Amino acid sequence: MTQKVALVTGAARGIGLATAKLFIEHGWLVAALDRDTDALKDALATLGQSASGFDYDVSNPNDVERALPDVLARFGRIDALVNNAGVADFGPIEETDFARWRRVMETNLDGVFLMSQAATAALKDTKGAIVNIASISGLRASTLRVAYGTSKAAVIQLTKQQAAELGEFRIRANCVCPGPVRTKLAMAVHTQDIIDAYHDAIPLNRYGSEQEIAEVIVFLCSEKASYVTGQVIASDGGFESTGVGLPALRQS
Repeated sequence: MTQKVALVTGAARGIGLATAKLFIEHGWLVAALDRDTDALKDALATLGQSASGFDYDVSNPNDVERALPDVLARFGRIDALVNNAGVADFGPIEETDFARWRRVMETNLDGVFLMSQAATAALKDTKGAIVNIASISGLRASTLRVAYGTSKAAVIQLTKQQAAELGEFRIRANCVCPGPVRTKLAMAVHTQDIIDAYHDAIPLNRYGSEQEIAEVIVFLCSEKASYVTGQVIASDGGFESTGVGLPALRQS
């Protein structure tokens, strides 16, 4: 039986790397794509022979144009595309100039569009799946996220467009919106006050893990989710569901 192939962008670290590892545990082959050459090399050392690395930048149309033929030359097929590559840039609206805005959009939104367009023909052949990684910031507004939050909200809408149009080719498209995740980067920049505030605001009273987000992604790419498309799933410990609820109003 031919092994399925997942193309994961931003695969060198964090959620992308956790997702690549989980695909391999489930018997898939992985095309790990990232523009950070050194980090990608380190990641491949942990992924083993079931993964191959592709050093490309999803925000660069020329890179994307070369990446897909390279992946297909190596694996012959693509069964799932996980658009995980993204940049986080937080700052006040007044300090977000157009160049900063574009840097965020180029990777977070343009990259998803470009990779999906390039992979569509291959996904038609396999009746495959697209999973786009947005963010809780695309579902609910917050301070300092004018570019980041807007880019992720656009990814959510793009996912719905993909599901509506590509469904006739039996390509499924879904979106995962992680909440606060306990990554090395987050823990390095989040003060104790921020950590405490998130714990108070999240019904499960904790950060998520990279593995927990990966579980949702891999499920959506699997046959177990064969009738799931056009959905936006917040993997956030209930953060989005609380709306304007105040932690002080809890009973315990």
